[in-house]
Amino acid sequence: MNESTAGAGQPVLSVVVAIVCDTLRRRQDTGYLEGTLEALARQVDPPAMEVLVPYHSGISGIERLRSRFPHLRWLAIPALRTYKAGRPGREHHDELRALGIAAARGQIIALTEDHGRPDPDWCANLVKAHARGYDGVGGAIENGIDRLLNWAVYFCDFGAYQNPVPAGETAMISDVNASYRREALERIREIWRDGFHQILVNEAILRGGGKLGIFPDIVVRQYRQGLKLGEALAERYVWGRSFAAGRCRWIGRGERVLRAVLAPLLPAVLLARMAAAMLRKGRLRRQFAAALPLILLLEMSWSLGELTGYVSGVPFRAD
Repeated sequence: MNESTAGAGQPVLSVVVAIVCDTLRRRQDTGYLEGTLEALARQVDPPAMEVLVPYHSGISGIERLRSRFPHLRWLAIPALRTYKAGRPGREHHDELRALGIAAARGQIIALTEDHGRPDPDWCANLVKAHARGYDGVGGAIENGIDRLLNWAVYFCDFGAYQNPVPAGETAMISDVNASYRREALERIREIWRDGFHQILVNEAILRGGGKLGIFPDIVVRQYRQGLKLGEALAERYVWGRSFAAGRCRWIGRGERVLRAVLAPLLPAVLLARMAAAMLRKGRLRRQFAAALPLILLLEMSWSLGELTGYVSGVPFRAD
């Protein structure tokens, strides 16, 4: 990474990379991260920028990558409120994102994760889009590995963000491919200070009169190497339970009970939404049809996680 992309002086763009492959105990390493950092190092005509990698003590392989990418800002976080070594979970991903954002120096702060590889013009296109007056800018998310299980996981996670995405204003951008003006984030710091939750952040910006935009030429590709069905099912359960437990903090008891009752219907609802998106977008229909049985299994695991999260009110814990 040359000096123009390493953050010399005051950067225009800060990129915060979250390590999320540690949801399950035996995957706490930097195996995915290296490809993401390589993609950021190969950006074409990037602005003055810095890349920040917040990480906790349970991640192995950091020293090797620090020596390979010495100009990055490696943020060692000695203690996290939401992380305990050896326990599955995802809450600490949001906490690490928040700490990375707080340390960033750029006028624009972008977010991605170690499963994602930005296209070569990602950074340049983000900055161009922000010049149009948007407070937050996102883009498309595509699958990078042509394998049945990867397609199933991709459709569950990011099918709504596959190209073509309609260019212009939107109500939602994903924290796998998102960027925000520093001023917009500072105005709602209390929303993300303890943990960056994309839904709450996006809603707060819109409530405050801000604008979010999404564009098809701002692309991140999902790379999930060596994915196994058992791990994917466990991950969906953990993430679904975490999602529901997080919602329990800001919904009433009545809505919580209702969502728990309706949770078994989620697989059918989510599949219907995905199928509608396939018809609208007019691409990847063959891959979607082939992956349907796996998608159903994954969504059943997610719905079980949501049900448990609404009933218990707490994310997954394994002592």
